[in-house]
Amino acid sequence: MTKEEFLKLAANRYDSLQALNKLDNFYDYEKEFVGIWKDLGQQVLETNIGNVPNDRRKKKLHYSGTDRNKQ
Repeated sequence: MTKEEFLKLAANRYDSLQALNKLDNFYDYEKEFVGIWKDLGQQVLETNIGNVPNDRRKKKLHYSGTDRNKQ
């Protein structure tokens, strides 16, 4: 991920962050704030490591050099 890509993702959240200033309840402010940053963090992570597979539980087969069943 380049700096420009990150800044673009963050810029997309700027209006949402500014809208939080209109809230008068700190609990709601914090709840929305955490949600915005969690979503941004997920997008940054997925951009860095690639897309998440459809079945997150599916395991990949990895064979070690000492696996005797493979031979």
